[in-house]
Amino acid sequence: MFKRPRGTRDLLPDEMAARRAVESVLRQTFESFGYGEIQTPTFENLELITAKSGVEITGHLYDFTDKSDRNLALRPELSAPTVRLYVNELRTRPKPRKLYYFENCFRYERPQKGRYREFWQAGVEQIGSARPEAEAEALALAVACLERLELKDFRLSIGHLGILRSLLASHGLDDQGQNQVIGMLDRGDEEGLLGLSLPPGAREDLTAVIGLKGEGAAVLSKAREVIGTRCGDVLDSFDAVLSLLRGFGVKEPVVDLGIARGLDYYTGMVFEIRAEGLGAQDQICGGGTYSLVKVFGGGDVPSCGFGFGFDRLMLALESQGRLPASALGPRVFVVPESRKMLNRAIEIISDLRKEVSCELELMGRKLGKALSYANTEGIPYVLIVSEDTEDEEGYKLILRDMSSGEQKTIDYREVADEVG
Repeated sequence: MFKRPRGTRDLLPDEMAARRAVESVLRQTFESFGYGEIQTPTFENLELITAKSGVEITGHLYDFTDKSDRNLALRPELSAPTVRLYVNELRTRPKPRKLYYFENCFRYERPQKGRYREFWQAGVEQIGSARPEAEAEALALAVACLERLELKDFRLSIGHLGILRSLLASHGLDDQGQNQVIGMLDRGDEEGLLGLSLPPGAREDLTAVIGLKGEGAAVLSKAREVIGTRCGDVLDSFDAVLSLLRGFGVKEPVVDLGIARGLDYYTGMVFEIRAEGLGAQDQICGGGTYSLVKVFGGGDVPSCGFGFGFDRLMLALESQGRLPASALGPRVFVVPESRKMLNRAIEIISDLRKEVSCELELMGRKLGKALSYANTEGIPYVLIVSEDTEDEEGYKLILRDMSSGEQKTIDYREVADEVG
């Protein structure tokens, strides 16, 4: 017997029905904010993926060489492919471009609850603006998705890598040095940070800033005391984002200047959303402002976006009993009482399927076993096609309500309304 590869899952019909229902809410919410759906290839050129992904991604790639000696990789995330699509297909169009996706991704990581080697991301990328209103709207969209799904007790935390990068740059660290520090912060690598050789004063300033967490105005006030004029414009822009969030109806978030994203292309506002009840893997959404278009040859165009870890989002909804009720499966099980009635049953079910979901008895079971099957599978109605020598058409239909056990003779034209 073959087993599925480690870190992957088989999803059964009831699970897929719930996932499709949640996916539908996300799609509708994305589109209500003006986003249009795109689709990119499952694999990309390796060079695209490694250009600005950071060690957290590049160390866990599924990469391979094809038969023409091209270096390729299964996509580990969707921001880079989306920006590549923009540069290839959309960069001459008016800005902003607002794009969303719902795709599977692949990373060779240790499987655990909420973390798989094949996983799904649902997200958006707004390409063209990094103004405070663009950043605030992206945050508002992420929150709106969770509110429409009725997820409770999620926590929105916002940071700003522009503050950290400006601070580190003021101490002489180049982009590579900044990325190294930010990557360690993202991984929680305190030992690695302690082992870094930093310029005089850099460690003290960094420690002071990343420890700032709480209400927005208070955090920014303390940040100005530590940083002085070195990041004044960045702090002003961040303050504007927080003010605009109130207009979007977003409750006061936690401002956490220690938040870092493990992808090297993030440059400005960053955020995370965490859900209760998921243990260590409790982050269900993350994103921020980034710069990738220039790296891919499309000019200096800012972008802002986020991605939901769809599998973790499903776990969070399930833990709170918030998964949509499944409408999966047939409403009616059509059973010919004898082989003689099979053709008549096929004619009836073919007509019924224009209005209602139906299943035909395919196993040749006797009526009693067919009723038992319908009960086990949760099919609410059974339509029995029975021979009737007194009827001019030679048959009659008996509709049985499986929940009450009641049954009655019915005209086939009334079945759809009766079971609707």
